[in-house]
Amino acid sequence: MTTPDLFPRKVPFKPSPAFVPWFIIDFILFLGLIACCTVLPMVLAAGPEIDPVVTGAVLVGFLIITVLFIAWTRLYYATMEYELHDDEMRWRRGVWFRTTGIVPYNRITNLDLKQGPVMRWLGISTISIQTAGYSGQAVPEIRIEAIEHAEELREILRGSVRACSGTNDGTGTGANVSLAPGSPVATTGTSILILDELKRIRQLLEQQKR
Repeated sequence: MTTPDLFPRKVPFKPSPAFVPWFIIDFILFLGLIACCTVLPMVLAAGPEIDPVVTGAVLVGFLIITVLFIAWTRLYYATMEYELHDDEMRWRRGVWFRTTGIVPYNRITNLDLKQGPVMRWLGISTISIQTAGYSGQAVPEIRIEAIEHAEELREILRGSVRACSGTNDGTGTGANVSLAPGSPVATTGTSILILDELKRIRQLLEQQKR
């Protein structure tokens, strides 16, 4: 199967089914960390005098939270969807509150590939997409989560960014634009015009000071 066939244009695709166990395992590890930091010290401090009813209530509470989270994760996965177009990427998700978004390729500045220990074990990765409007912020604008062929998808996105943002070869295809992982996209024609205007304003201000 060739790379374009993995993520064809205008055909919605979903994360890997491994998204569900990944989220559940991470959540259970998170609950275990909370239990070790809060519940366990209380149990050790109380010793043999601890009320078994309280212990049972805590365990039941953790069990109920885990079951509800598993159900929510399955519903959330069912709503997740991404779609590649010629000039933009679209996404949608949400159980109670549905969220949809559009990310134009010419606004993308960073494509970061992330993979934690659990994700590495499951064979999935997440692509964090940073755009010009979100530059400098810790949270990316969108994450393509739990993708099995993340390297191939990132190459497709990089090619789309070049095609929509690069004009160095004079043809508008952006064939000569290099976009290394984590590097900013080449400046678009609109950005160049804005920079020219700012330079003129600076020159006028300097002339007035003289």
